[in-house]
Amino acid sequence: MGLNTLDLGIIAAYLAGVTLFGLRYRKHRRTLKDYFLADRQIPWWAIALSIVAAETSTLTVISVPGLAYDKNFGFLQLIFGYLIGRVLVSFLLIPHYFRGDLVTAYQLIERRFGQKLHTLTAGMFLVTRSAAEGIRVFAVAIVVRVALGGLLTGMSDLQRDVCAIAVVTVLTLVYTFEGGMAAVIWTDVSQLAIYVTGTVVAFFTILHLIPGGWPTVQSIAGNAGKFRVFDWSWRLTDTYTFWSGIIGGTFLTTASHGTDQLIVQRLLAARTERQSKIALMTSGVIVFFQFSLFLLIGAMLFVYYRFFPPAGGFARTDLIYPTFIVSRLPHGVSGLLISAILAAAMCNLSAALNSLSSTSIVDFYGRIRPQSSESQRVQLSRIATVLWAVVLFGLAILARHGGKVIEAGLSIASVAYGSLLGVFLLGALTRTVSERGAIAGMVAGFAVNLYLWLCTDVSFPWYVVFGSIVTIVIGWSVSAAIPAEQHHPVALRK
Repeated sequence: MGLNTLDLGIIAAYLAGVTLFGLRYRKHRRTLKDYFLADRQIPWWAIALSIVAAETSTLTVISVPGLAYDKNFGFLQLIFGYLIGRVLVSFLLIPHYFRGDLVTAYQLIERRFGQKLHTLTAGMFLVTRSAAEGIRVFAVAIVVRVALGGLLTGMSDLQRDVCAIAVVTVLTLVYTFEGGMAAVIWTDVSQLAIYVTGTVVAFFTILHLIPGGWPTVQSIAGNAGKFRVFDWSWRLTDTYTFWSGIIGGTFLTTASHGTDQLIVQRLLAARTERQSKIALMTSGVIVFFQFSLFLLIGAMLFVYYRFFPPAGGFARTDLIYPTFIVSRLPHGVSGLLISAILAAAMCNLSAALNSLSSTSIVDFYGRIRPQSSESQRVQLSRIATVLWAVVLFGLAILARHGGKVIEAGLSIASVAYGSLLGVFLLGALTRTVSERGAIAGMVAGFAVNLYLWLCTDVSFPWYVVFGSIVTIVIGWSVSAAIPAEQHHPVALRK
């Protein structure tokens, strides 16, 4: 059926409206704390919603339904680990972030170990976050290629992808550049409301289109095993098992929400430590229901296409949901749902731009040029935001030939998370581990995860587990074997 003028009008109105909404928070930001942490004046509930929006990208919205269509609800096993990981972050790391005037997660590492490890952890974040984010931004092109394919027949796939990624990147950049973290968080809140509303509309629309409604869904999807959640196998090559979900998911979330500036920056924007913890725990409950809804959409699409088989099938599961939106839903609803998917993309992209910029300026430029004024640093933060937008645009184009986008994005992030989490735990839980030992552990943990990723079939939830353990063991062992190094005087436990 394709999109018509009404659908395109809705999409255009959304893109213009959300950009203007973000610009409402434009003001003269005088300090880095104001620009990157919204002067710590954001209420906990807005931070909770922003955390959910930041970890929900276009690849989440289109790939998770594809997982349920192709397999079952096994992805939820990871979410159980996500909930446990949030508890650990609340007790182990958040208290340390609120001791001192921190803007980034990696300033904590300098306070405990020293400048060398500070540089190494911040640099690893910049490299791996930008690589993973490039894949997430590319997911926008998948949606637009499906949505506007009929209107862009004179363009090649590359040209269409470039146009799609450029439009979303530029519009997101406008309000992120001007408003900083305040614009990012409040725009996240509005965009989350849009894409969740769109997903609920999709749920009831699909249910209406399936002959027999919910009883038919329950019968066909249930008999096909689509609602099965638990897989009790211990195979490390299976991505979604109970053990990889509970153990791997716990480690993954402890790393992503405790050491990744993308999320830590939101936690630091809370008014108090207590509100930061409440926001993080609340976000876990919301994430569970959100992913359940996405998986349910996938199971319902499986049933729908049993009655109305797609012509020619699907080249990749990432295409199933956006293809259904464009080809099978009524006009107006299609435009709303495409807008909802773009909302998720802009949430994640704005979070990435702001966190990459903050790490670049605070963890690198601020140490190279300590004599620079706050106003100079704020101005350079805006320039860094633009430069990172260009970098992510280029990486998104390079990501065009990847596989399932959600697993690719999580795999890249997980390679670095293991060693990062190991270092943060060494800092939080020990006093005797030296900077030299921590660096040795971090390098070893990262090397192990690179090997697992490139040379084995071990699934990504285990990367953080093995990387963290190797980092901790090597870091402690090297420190014990070479005790002559002068330790950094400030311990995180104080």
